[in-house]
Amino acid sequence: MATVEDALAHVAGCVPHDAALAVWESAVRVEGLAPEALRRIPWTSRAARELAGEVVGLSDSGLETLVVLPLRRWGVPVVQQARIAGRFVDLLVGERLVLQIDGFAHHSSSAQRTKDIAHDAELALRGYTVMRLSYAQIVHDWPAVERSIRRALAARLHLAS
Repeated sequence: MATVEDALAHVAGCVPHDAALAVWESAVRVEGLAPEALRRIPWTSRAARELAGEVVGLSDSGLETLVVLPLRRWGVPVVQQARIAGRFVDLLVGERLVLQIDGFAHHSSSAQRTKDIAHDAELALRGYTVMRLSYAQIVHDWPAVERSIRRALAARLHLAS
């Protein structure tokens, strides 16, 4: 019987890096794997060893990983799962730009949407800019998402002053 680690090794060898890391991050979250334990496995492929070294276990979903990777490549400071105004936000970019990744699983109910809107309002009152990104935007229209984030950065919305 194949293990989760077997599946991760297969993903490392067959899937492009960013998508593979999204799968690894999701596996850590869903399967309750410790990133440190993954680093101790004697992976036979270089790709698996590299992914094990990169996985941090902070992404709530693979979508979040797909957004945080380009931001880090751009050299933008990003904190995952920052607690602001009593709730966690997916990504805090710089000091003031909040990116919320709205996958269907956690944002499908009216009650959850109402909580999200209330938290967005509180964040705005505290001087944060909130950008909500959907699965469809991230997966099917990343160039538009990238342009929006770069515009926010150019407008210095991620800075406190």
